[in-house]
Parts: sequence; C-alpha cells; structure tokens
Amino acid sequence: MNQRYEERCGPRERTVMKKRSLPRLLAGALAGVCASLVVGVVQASGDIEKEDLKFGFIKLTDMAPLAIAYEKGYFEDEGLYVTLEAQANWKVLLDRVIDGELDGAHMLAGQPLGATIGFGTQADVITAFSMDLNGNGITVSNSVWDEMKKHVPMENGKPVHPIKADALKPVIAKYKAEGKPFKMGMVFPVSTHNYELRYWLAAGGINPGYYAPDKGDTSGTIKADALLSVTPPPQMPATLEAGTIYGYCVGEPWNQQAVFKGIGVPVVTDYEIWKDNPEKVFGVSKAWADKYPNTHIAVIKALIRAAKWLDDDNNGNRPEAVKILSQSNYVGADYDVIANSMTGTFEYEKGDKRSVPDFNVFFRYYATYPYYSDAVWYLTQMRRWGQISDAKPDSWYMDVAKKVYRPDIYEKAARELIAEGKMSAADFPDFAKEDGFRAPQTHFIDGVTYDGHKPNDYLTKFKIGLKGSEKP
Repeated sequence: MNQRYEERCGPRERTVMKKRSLPRLLAGALAGVCASLVVGVVQASGDIEKEDLKFGFIKLTDMAPLAIAYEKGYFEDEGLYVTLEAQANWKVLLDRVIDGELDGAHMLAGQPLGATIGFGTQADVITAFSMDLNGNGITVSNSVWDEMKKHVPMENGKPVHPIKADALKPVIAKYKAEGKPFKMGMVFPVSTHNYELRYWLAAGGINPGYYAPDKGDTSGTIKADALLSVTPPPQMPATLEAGTIYGYCVGEPWNQQAVFKGIGVPVVTDYEIWKDNPEKVFGVSKAWADKYPNTHIAVIKALIRAAKWLDDDNNGNRPEAVKILSQSNYVGADYDVIANSMTGTFEYEKGDKRSVPDFNVFFRYYATYPYYSDAVWYLTQMRRWGQISDAKPDSWYMDVAKKVYRPDIYEKAARELIAEGKMSAADFPDFAKEDGFRAPQTHFIDGVTYDGHKPNDYLTKFKIGLKGSEKP
C-alpha cells in the first residue's frame, strides 16, 4: 500500500468508517479495511487535485458552515481532508490566503472585493459561496445607552425597535461639546460591520467620516462626527469595558457577550439595518481556484450541505451547532452566549430578549448563492465613503462584481449535489433564469431602495456620502 495512505490509517479513517457504517465484522481487520477504504475514497474523487487543505476562520458564529462541514463529515464525503485554524485577525487571514499558507478562508464579504480593486492589499481573490445572511449588531456602553434612551420611543416600558441613530446624535453632540471625540469600533476597513455602522450612523444624520487613499489618508475619519477604528471581534467587549471605545459593530457572540457581562447594550441588529443582508463569504485566491478547480467545487459542495443542515427543520439543528461552536477550537464562547442569538432570539437590554428567527441565516432565501448585486452594494459603500477615490461608471461595478463573485462555480457544485441526490433543484435559484441580481431591495432602516443594476443612481439617494465626482 502507498506509504501516504498507510500514514492516514488513523483517526480520520476511523471517522470515515463510522460514517460509512461498515459492518463490525470488517472493523476487526483494521489495516485491510483502512487500505481499501482510503483507496476507495480517492478513486471516487479521482479528479480532486488537492486533498489535504487548511482553511482559516475568525472566532465568530458565522464560521459555522466550516465547522459543520468538518464535524458532519461533508468534507470527507468529497474526499477532502481539512484542517480548520483560527486566525488572529482579518488582515493576517487575508495575507495567508494570498500567500498560499491557507487554501481558503471565512472572509468578510468586502475582503475579496477590496483586494481585487487594490484597497489595502492588492491581490486577485474570488468567492463562489456566501456563508450567511445577517448576524451582526451594534452595541453601545451602558452610559451611552442611558443617554440614548432619553430619545428612544417607548412602549409598555420597553424601547421601540428598530432604534435609529437619531437617538445617538444628541449624545455625540454632548460629547463633542465636552471636547471628547466619540469613538466606535468596527472589525476591518472593508468589513460589513464598517459599512453597516456607517449606514446606520448616516441614516441618523451622523457623519462617520471619509477615506482619502489618493491623499494618503486611510483613517476614514475625515469630517467625522464619530471616529471609527479597527478592533478585532473577540476584543470588542474588553475594549468597550476599558472605555477606549463607546460602542461597536461586530458579529456574534460579541454583542451578546456585552449583555452577559453587563457592560453594554446592543441597540440594533443588521437585520434591522438591512433585512437579510449578505455577511461573510468563503474566499480563495484566484490562482488557487485556477490550479484546483475540482477541489474548489468539492469544497463548495460540502459547505452548501453544511449550510442547509444549519437551517434544516426550522433551525432544529441549532442547539447541536451551538454546542459544536462553543468548543475552544471554534468560537470558544459559553454555550448560553452563543445560543442567545444562534437559536432565533436576540437579547438587547438585559432581560429584553426578543424573537429574531432570521438573525442568523445560512441557507434560507438562497443565502449561499454569490449574487453580483451583493458585491455591487459593497462597492457602492466603498465609493460612498471614499475608499474608491474616483467616480466609476455603472459598468465598472458590474465588471468587478463578475470578476470576484463566481456563481458559475457555485452552479457546478449545486448541479453535482442535485445529480447525486443529496439536494433538490428546489433548494437553489432557477439557474436557467438567474442573472445574479436580487430584485430591488427595500428593507433598509432609512427606507432607501437598492437596485444593484444602478449603483450610481443609488449613491445619489444619500444626503451623507460621496456621489458623482465628489471627493472628501
């Protein structure tokens, strides 16, 4: 037997044996079974160019599709042997994907786009899989909430949601009058969290500041009423508690952690800012995708199955998923903290727990499909806040979206799953009719409608933000 496969006759093969439900009689001849099993797996996936893979992630609940694809054996079903490795921060994660140290990673949706257009790091990164919808929140310190609350409508003793940034505006004005800059945290310059926080603030008449990379200013604080800076997700609660920032936008479980620790109050979720917004993606370098096309399809197949499992039976698998995610090698937060949002509820002020069944969506509403319109939205926000220095025609937005988002790869993976009987055609968009653009979306906190076909027209609708040929 090939030495490479002999070395594999260990825990992974025992896991595969269990999943294949081999008769107990055969289990006694471990060496023989191991040899035939591994060769069988390889032969079944003979077109896989690379079997041993390492994927990176940040400790957030929306890395769940990776954890579930691993724990449920979906990767192994495709003949893939995967290692999952937590990364220190989003920059390290992106750099390691570009350098080839990681085969792929759980990424911010803006990262492949930002890299491709050269904001920060220049590299060709693509995505063929959207990992989830929603999942973020904006939290403020207790003292800020005490001031905000005076301006929030109440009903039966509880705040009326969604809470708009209008209630924060007088608080920021008070801080400015006292000579204190109002500081808030977000996780990365091209993160969903940055754009969602900016969107919410601007909708309330608060300028979150502009970038001017052509002038060498990438602080994002030009003309800002609120100063936004980068803080890694797991460090958000401690940074808030230390008083370094007065609020932040982050994914779970780090908003609920503030509630459990009694140090802050989540005031709004991204579901309320933009209902069913795209959040993370699975990203790989274009060079990797070109070199290992069949491996890439196999990975996407496993992730699609994991996403479906997460949403199956009306979130019936979520308690098991929370137990898995609470492990230290994944998210590592307490079960109850993760369950607070992952199982269909969200706690705002302590004791004010409300039903938000779609706070985390992994498969419903075609969540895994990489829509061009999602990419275009992120690009509009990059332009709105100056990360894209100059005006671009609508065609530019389309070209970049199609370069980075790859529904063609997704479709191949989906069709294989359908052919294998693991999924049904009804689980996916109608590929024969799909053009990659969602219907115009209206569920934004400011009531503005977004049509991905008309990015420049969309930008003209905002009072705060760059449009046309404007510069900060």
